[in-house]
Amino acid sequence: MLDLIGKLYLIEDQARENGLLPDDVVALREKESRPKLEEVKRILDRYLNKTPPKSLLGKAIMYALNLWPRLTIYLENAILRPDNNPAENAIRPFAVGRKNWLFSGSPRGADASATLYSIIETAKANDIEPYTYLRLLFTEVPKAKSEAELHDLLPQFLDRARLEIA
Repeated sequence: MLDLIGKLYLIEDQARENGLLPDDVVALREKESRPKLEEVKRILDRYLNKTPPKSLLGKAIMYALNLWPRLTIYLENAILRPDNNPAENAIRPFAVGRKNWLFSGSPRGADASATLYSIIETAKANDIEPYTYLRLLFTEVPKAKSEAELHDLLPQFLDRARLEIA
């Protein structure tokens, strides 16, 4: 099973390293990944009735089979990934520090921390250096007079030239 999953990741690496276009990624996944996923499903189906359903392995098999359509949807869309590793990696620093949240002082302090973490990670996801972005926000948000002006400060809509002024 681990070997099959490893091969799925090698296919993804191949697509990324070759800079394939979206249609080519989907074609590669159809040709190479789908047969491997079908083998994974055959193995899960084979062990389903041989494994006690309340055991950890039994629960894992049922979980995978119940979510099978969601697990395989990435085959159809090149933008999708076979895992959620980017999201996991983005929240890791905050998950590691969650014990510190006990010392936020109050629910409002915890909300403020969560908001700040969200702003920083959204900036990173949009290839904006967080410190520069925060400096811009701290100077421009108080000046904003409308929803449209606030909207234009969101990382995904930001005119990058504004960052050089901050």
